[in-house]
Amino acid sequence: MKRNRVLLSLIRKWRVPLIGFSVISLVFILVGILGHGIVSEKTDLSPLKGESIEFGRSVRSVDSDFGHFGRSELPKLPRFAYLISGTKGDEPRLRRVLQAVYHPWNYYLLHLDLEAPQSERLELAKYVQSDPVIRHFGNVWVVGKANVVTYKGPTMIACVLHAVAILLKKAKEWDWFINLSASDYPLISQDDLIHVFSYLPRDMNFLEHTSSLGWKEYQRARPLIIDPGLYHSKKSGVFWAKEKRSMPASFKLFMGSAWVVLTRSFLEFSVWGWDNLPRTLLMYYTNFLSSPEGYFHTLICNSKDYQNTTVNHDLHFIMWDNPPKQHPITLKLEHFNGIVESGAPFARKFAKDDPVLNKIDYEILKRSNGRFTPGGWCVGSSFLGRDPCAVYGKPYTIKPTVHSKRLETLLVKLLDREKFRSRQCK
Repeated sequence: MKRNRVLLSLIRKWRVPLIGFSVISLVFILVGILGHGIVSEKTDLSPLKGESIEFGRSVRSVDSDFGHFGRSELPKLPRFAYLISGTKGDEPRLRRVLQAVYHPWNYYLLHLDLEAPQSERLELAKYVQSDPVIRHFGNVWVVGKANVVTYKGPTMIACVLHAVAILLKKAKEWDWFINLSASDYPLISQDDLIHVFSYLPRDMNFLEHTSSLGWKEYQRARPLIIDPGLYHSKKSGVFWAKEKRSMPASFKLFMGSAWVVLTRSFLEFSVWGWDNLPRTLLMYYTNFLSSPEGYFHTLICNSKDYQNTTVNHDLHFIMWDNPPKQHPITLKLEHFNGIVESGAPFARKFAKDDPVLNKIDYEILKRSNGRFTPGGWCVGSSFLGRDPCAVYGKPYTIKPTVHSKRLETLLVKLLDREKFRSRQCK
């Protein structure tokens, strides 16, 4: 009897410490599991770096409370620098695109060309200055001294280079530059884009390109045009010269899509040019029709330092008639499934406030009208329709979704061992 009392006393004495130890152990096990996250199957990208790279899927933060669990396994988060451009009447559309692609970790430059009235530019600037989130993070700028941009003229590429120069000066650290227009729209959240790109080498340039010019040799390369936007302040069409020119002999022409995702390193080379190729090509393309469809493509493929960094895709979903017409097909609700299944992070072109944009907002971006696309940085409650991004946390906390898998699948296909190198600058 006495022995039983002693045992009972010992059990009571150690019960609380044992329960406490069990709870602490359980917490550490859960933290370890969450810290490592859920990792998808390995993706072989050996043609790039001679090693395989994994696409992870978890809530990620560079400086989380439990960051020491598997921190070395998570790559550094990349930053994107955006140019979003438009013309007269595009201010509301430009604002909507900004809200859809906004993330405090990135940088954004907004440009309404000189054809847009100053009142639109002021409305855009007022919005940027008045929004509490943008004002807090200070990562959005509006070009005050607008450029004349002539459709198909070299002033289009001059506008892009101007934007790059501004972003290189004002945004100290970024990895990729993306150009969008008011008729573009994202197909995944920025958390998904940042997450997937964090597993890619930082020297990869995405631009659709080919040296098989076909009909473009006679309608783009040989004609000579003059862009009055280079010396007039009002927008007008290009002038055509009677003379034709021969194909260049000192470099090889490449053409492709005007929509690109380019590295900071390559764009520093484009703007600063430590050899003379960027300047030579810039002068050549001054009289070239639709220079954005050829300048960066020809420059990167004629540069030994960058020609092996190209991925032959513009990361846009675009539909064309057969045979192609001057403009792509305007995307509508009937194209939604194809848009989603493409795996591309962006699509164009969309009409203003088309219902398909609302469907993308609701089903993919989880974005309400007039609000930012929510991400890991949004820590507010969405209860009763509240804006979760009205309360914000650390900008480097990202929360990828299942939609990132589509982009991952596209990139795996593009970087396939047998196809990747064979499609570079050919």
